[in-house]
Amino acid sequence: MDRKIRILIGKVGLDGHDRGAKVIASAFRDAGFEVIYVGLRQTPESIVESAAQEDVDVIGVSILSGAHMTIFPRIKKLMDDKGINDILLFGGGIIPQNDIDELYALGIGKLFTPGATTTETIEYVRTWVSENSKY
Repeated sequence: MDRKIRILIGKVGLDGHDRGAKVIASAFRDAGFEVIYVGLRQTPESIVESAAQEDVDVIGVSILSGAHMTIFPRIKKLMDDKGINDILLFGGGIIPQNDIDELYALGIGKLFTPGATTTETIEYVRTWVSENSKY
C-alpha cells in the first residue's frame, strides 16, 4: 500500500469513557496511520457516514456500555446497505466471549478486550489491510 492506512475511531452511544479510544487513536497515529477520531456519543449512522465520507480502510469502535450486541450489528448492516463492506469493522471493550463469538459469526472483525496491547491491535489491522486492501 503506497498510502497511509486510514482508520476511523469512535465511541457509539452514551458511554462517556473515552480514554481507551484516545489511547488507541494515538497509538495508531504514532504507528503511521492516518487517524480520524470522531469522539464520543456517535450513532451507528454517523460512524458509517463519516467512514464513507473519509474513505477509510478501517472502523474501530470502543464500547464499554454493554450495548455491543446492538451497536456492532447495526453498524455492520449500515455498512452493507451503503456498499462499504470492504472496510474492516473491529472494536474493543468489555465483551463476554459468547458475545464475541456471535459477533464474529456476523462478520465483525477482531474484538479486543481489557489486557490487549496496542501493538496487537495495530498488527491485526495492518495484516488485515494488507490481505484485504482495495488498493
